Amino acid sequence: MLETIIMITFASITIALVLNFYRIIVGPSSVDRILALDTAYINSVALIVLTGIYLKNPLYFEAALLIALMGFVGTIALSKYMLRGDIIE
Repeated sequence: MLETIIMITFASITIALVLNFYRIIVGPSSVDRILALDTAYINSVALIVLTGIYLKNPLYFEAALLIALMGFVGTIALSKYMLRGDIIE
């Protein structure tokens, strides 16, 4: 039962990730692209956590934490660049 739910969740998150990449490529503005990239980070973290649950390996959770941290820092840097035109003051 749990394996079936995990496979359905894999498929759902993969579809969401493909739609995020579509928004990154086609997005009408830079703000839409930044938000789509942030959502793609969240979806990739969810896929890694699901892989860790499916394989019963705790190493995937640490990798997901690192990717979430890099996604947060990247989003902050891109947002700061969009607002001020410079990342480091």
